[in-house]
Amino acid sequence: MIISAEELQAYSVFDRVKNRSVERLTADIIEAEAAVFQIVGHDFSSEKYQPLPEKARIALLKMAQYFAMLNDDESMMKGFTSEKMGDYSYAKAADQVKGRPYVYALLVDYIEPTLTGGSAKLKVRSL
Repeated sequence: MIISAEELQAYSVFDRVKNRSVERLTADIIEAEAAVFQIVGHDFSSEKYQPLPEKARIALLKMAQYFAMLNDDESMMKGFTSEKMGDYSYAKAADQVKGRPYVYALLVDYIEPTLTGGSAKLKVRSL
């Protein structure tokens, strides 16, 4: 892993992330790394990325914090929140978790072209 659970806890301002177990934060970091590696097309293991650029480190921390918050709350994963005030209660969409953090601007300088970029669309019909 490029970043550690301790780094993520130090970076975050959210108590839910700071109080999350190291094992769970490790899983969140793995998810974040996969998402960032998909954006840039590599895993930052090349010598030219040693030490890890600060922009890439911040992007990884932001993404890991997002996954920690998302994975910590079952209602957020379902896409809704609910609240009860006396006899009145309501549920609404959890807007704060609809999308991932925007890290493209931090990573744009590190994107490498891949040979697998592109897509193919096929139409298949039965015989």
